[in-house]
Amino acid sequence: MLYNDPTSYMTGKCLIAMPNMADERFKNAVIFICSHSKDGAMGIIVNHKAYNFTFKDLSKQLSIETKTNKKVIVHNGGPVEKIRGFVLHSTDYVGNGTIMIDKNIAISASIEILNDIAKGNGPKENIIALGYSYWHADQLENEILQNSWLTVPYSKELLFETTIDNKWKKALDILGIDLSRLSLISGHA
Repeated sequence: MLYNDPTSYMTGKCLIAMPNMADERFKNAVIFICSHSKDGAMGIIVNHKAYNFTFKDLSKQLSIETKTNKKVIVHNGGPVEKIRGFVLHSTDYVGNGTIMIDKNIAISASIEILNDIAKGNGPKENIIALGYSYWHADQLENEILQNSWLTVPYSKELLFETTIDNKWKKALDILGIDLSRLSLISGHA
């Protein structure tokens, strides 16, 4: 089991796309930052559904027998390596290659976790995503300075208990932001 340093940069925080986000791939996105250092950042979009691709499709493609009736949504985790899968999950489950982000949340990228989810033995809370989001060194910091993103601490409620369609608004609510009063122009003193 590997541990990530949660005190490093924005690891463990969420990005909220500003309403004027120019890149359609990130429109109204909430992105959980899995790793952030001087070399760059990696995150998973937690509120964009992978359209035309279901957990049943994924299970069939990977020859995984599904024994759970629980509806499992497959997320579009980002534009990078869209065929690569990740599971952002609660720490009640730890498998081979699981990376602990903090004491409450981890990420895994193994077929083992998908098998366990399909059998109903996986983590209690999880987000399955195809692809991820990535920023080179200083790229994310510059995008924040350009007023493309807001940041908010993650919460179990935001990630796992809020419906996919309500996560962006919920993230703004956590910050106490009223969209009707939000300025889209950044200022620097």
